[in-house]
Amino acid sequence: MSAQNHWPTWAPRARTRSRRRLLRLVVVCLLAGALALLGVVAGGIWWGTNHYGDQVTRIPDAFPTEPRPPKPPSHDGGTTFLLAGVDSRSKQPTTGSDATGRLWRYGAQRSDTLMLVHLGADEQNTYTMSIPRDSWVPIPGHGSAKVNAAFSWGGPPLLIRTVEQLTGTRIDHFGVVDWHGFKALTDAVGGVRVTVPADAYDPEQDQHFSAGTQTMHGDEALAYVRQRHGLPGGELDRIERQQQFLQSLVGEMRDEVSITDPLGTSRMLDAITRAVSVDDRMSNGDLRNLVLGLRHLDASDATFTTAPIVRPQMIDGQYTLILDKEKLRAQWRAVETGHPPGGQ
Repeated sequence: MSAQNHWPTWAPRARTRSRRRLLRLVVVCLLAGALALLGVVAGGIWWGTNHYGDQVTRIPDAFPTEPRPPKPPSHDGGTTFLLAGVDSRSKQPTTGSDATGRLWRYGAQRSDTLMLVHLGADEQNTYTMSIPRDSWVPIPGHGSAKVNAAFSWGGPPLLIRTVEQLTGTRIDHFGVVDWHGFKALTDAVGGVRVTVPADAYDPEQDQHFSAGTQTMHGDEALAYVRQRHGLPGGELDRIERQQQFLQSLVGEMRDEVSITDPLGTSRMLDAITRAVSVDDRMSNGDLRNLVLGLRHLDASDATFTTAPIVRPQMIDGQYTLILDKEKLRAQWRAVETGHPPGGQ
C-alpha cells in the first residue's frame, strides 16, 4: 500500500485548521495595522489643524458689545456663521496670513458678498441664505442704508450687529475673505468647475463668458462671481452664480480633506490659512471640527436660498431691494430649530 494511503485521516483537517488560524492571524494583523495607521494619520491631522490653527488670522473684538439676540429654546445645537466677501480697494491682501493691508478702514471696504450659513449639529447638512448687497436695512447708529455699507462704516462688529438685528439670529462665528484670498483659494484647489447657463458679457469688467461647463481659475472666477451688469436678473443672477460657485468650491475643498490624505489636508489648511480671517472666538478645536466636517458634506447636503424680497425700489437715487423681514426671520428660525424650508 502506498504512503499516501497510510496518511492519517485527521491530517487534512489539521492542515485546514492551521490555514484558518493563519488566515485569522493575518486578518487580525492587517486590521491592527490599519487601525494604527488611521491613528497616526488622525493624530497628524489633529497636530496639523492645531499647527495651522495657530497661524489663522483672528479678528480681535469682531463681535458687538451691545446685547445680542438669544438662541431659541428649541435650537438644534448647530453653528451659525456669517461669511463676508469684502470688496477692498486695497491693492494688498487684507485677509488671511498673507494680509499686508488692514482688514478695515472707514469707508475703504464694503461687504460685496454676504452669506448666513447654518451647519447642523450632526455636521451632515448646511443651509445657506444669501443677503443681497443692495438690501435696504436699518444699520444701528446710521439710519437705513444698503447692507453692504455696514462693514464700510463699522467693520465686523457693525456688520454682525446689523445682520443679527435683521434676522433675529445669534451669529456664532464670522469669517471674511477679500478678493485676493478668493482667487488664492480657487487656485489652491486647481480651479473650480462651473456651468455657465448662457453666453454673457459684462460691460463693466469687459469680460465674456461662454456657455458650458468649464474650470475657472483666479481672475476669471472672480470676474464671474462679481458680474451683475449684463445679466437678465442683475443682482439675483449674481447671487445664484455665487452660490453655485461656492457649492463647487466646497466640493473641491472637501475632496482635498481626508484622514487618508494628510498631504491634501495640509495643502487645503495652508490655503485657508493664507486667505481667510476669522473671529477671535473661534478656537483651533472649532477649526479642526469644521475642516473634518467637510468630509461629510456633498451637494445633496447643502441647501441654498436668498433672503425673501418684496420688491426693488429706488431710494435717494439708489437701486435697492426691500426684504420681507418677517418671512426672513421665520425661515431662519425654522433652520435653527431643525426644520429648514426648501431652497428657493
